[in-house]
Amino acid sequence: MIHLYYGEGKGKTTAAAGQALRAAGNGMKVVFTQFLKGSISGEINILKNIEGIVILRNDRDMGFLKSMSGDEIKQVTEMHNNNFRKSIELIYGGKYDMLVLDEICAAYEMGVIDVKEVESFISSKPNQAEIILTGRNPADIFMESADYITEMCKIRHPFDKNVQARRGIEY
Repeated sequence: MIHLYYGEGKGKTTAAAGQALRAAGNGMKVVFTQFLKGSISGEINILKNIEGIVILRNDRDMGFLKSMSGDEIKQVTEMHNNNFRKSIELIYGGKYDMLVLDEICAAYEMGVIDVKEVESFISSKPNQAEIILTGRNPADIFMESADYITEMCKIRHPFDKNVQARRGIEY
């Protein structure tokens, strides 16, 4: 089935990481792929040490898309497409039970991933795999294809008071 964690609120990646932990704890094999993220984060630090979980993400932190040059955006798009294709190969190989596509909604919306490949995969995903999608502003194809939909709704967040992201809490 397809799970979608979306919205403006905190917790989308945390929910996906929790689902990956639950799956691995039950002997399932997980591919956890992140888009638009390359910096160190607590969940990746621990997930990469768990047997049965493979992490795919950018090999370097390129910062925010809005501050990138055209050449840097091309590099990020290439990294995202490579990670997506490798994820799909692993899932279709049949040895993995779950695929997390963290921040796929934003990568799709911003055009820094091949949207046709993403649409093709979502439309014809393998039946044996659980797919977890996260991000803000999900495209219609994500909303229409999801079996589980959870919206994270921000009521209050310290960021609104200019409190910067805190290690161990937001990353």
